[in-house]
Amino acid sequence: MPVPGLTSRRGRVWAAGGLVLTLGLVAALLITTLGGARHARAAGDGLTHTTVEVSPSGCGRGWQSPVPGLQVFDLHNTSSGPAEVYLEDPRSRAVYGELEGLAPGTTRPLTVRLGRGSFAFTCLPDDADAVTGPTVRITSGGRSGPAAAPVSEHDLIPLAIDYQKWVGTGLDHVVRLTGRLKDAIGRGDLDAARDAWLPAHLEYERLGAAYDAFGDADAQINGTDAGLAGGVHDPSFAGFHRIEYGLWHDESAQALRAPAAALAKAVRELRDDWAQARMDPAQLGLRAHEILENTVQFELPGRTDYGSGTNLATARANLDGTRAVLSRLHPLLVSRYADLPALEREMNRAQRTLDGFHHGERWTALDRLDRTQREQLDAVLDDLVERLASVATLCDPRRTV
Repeated sequence: MPVPGLTSRRGRVWAAGGLVLTLGLVAALLITTLGGARHARAAGDGLTHTTVEVSPSGCGRGWQSPVPGLQVFDLHNTSSGPAEVYLEDPRSRAVYGELEGLAPGTTRPLTVRLGRGSFAFTCLPDDADAVTGPTVRITSGGRSGPAAAPVSEHDLIPLAIDYQKWVGTGLDHVVRLTGRLKDAIGRGDLDAARDAWLPAHLEYERLGAAYDAFGDADAQINGTDAGLAGGVHDPSFAGFHRIEYGLWHDESAQALRAPAAALAKAVRELRDDWAQARMDPAQLGLRAHEILENTVQFELPGRTDYGSGTNLATARANLDGTRAVLSRLHPLLVSRYADLPALEREMNRAQRTLDGFHHGERWTALDRLDRTQREQLDAVLDDLVERLASVATLCDPRRTV
């Protein structure tokens, strides 16, 4: 069974205080072409700009006047194919900044803070060996911005295997709990079915099915009616949310027996297929970020509430799923991510916030939150998702050859 994930990869820079996944830089960065002056110059944004060539034959060419401080390298790809670019310590290979997918003939900015030390650009053309440019030394200034040793797929393989086994155990529990749900519906006990629905659903949500991690099976297990012509009445609407809709909209047990049987079957098949699957180790860091990114996109706006009012319970389960990933990545992060203690504090803060909406057997529904509660919840999880983007970046395996 394939275990696909998010395939698009984005440019990254290292910034003071930690690694951030950059979706855009400040407008007004002065982008220059290779035909212009190659020396460092001040641009309209007040930063020093240096145009640097990216190519197999001229990697790093153009950086002739090194200066310390926050600055911009305008990376220009003069080759005939796309390339990745790293700015590294040539001895330790610690990465200070990088760009991916630099198309031929294009120029993109890379913003970094450099201090005293040695640096070199490494160019990695598609389908060609890596090339490291000349070493440039800066002899003045303070410390450079954060850098981290690259993570390789070999580093991630044992962690991914351990995580995959954990998911397999979780799927065993989902099979057992959905069996209880199916049985309650089968005997016509809808009160028991409502009691059984949430534990089964949360156990599945803890496994972090973000960005098609479980392939097509997720649509049958946890899909919504989005894009379906008939909405909640469409025959293709299936899984936990189909049953949720029926249980909280007074559908009969007879109407829910087929969806419950289909859900139980889909979960068993996923469990059996997962035992034969091979998870891509490169997806592990992405998973740490995207589980809660999905939470912010779908759970907090209430887009997945079909009557039970348990989106905050789902968010709490997603937090557990994120912890499961982070615990496996911890050996890599502890020596690479200076803000790891702050991330762990924010994880605890998010847990306390979500647990505050749990009262006995019930969870506060989203529409019962007051404005202050809503703003606090959004702020906590938004901040956490931003911090987890750094984890995704740090644990993205890098080419070295």
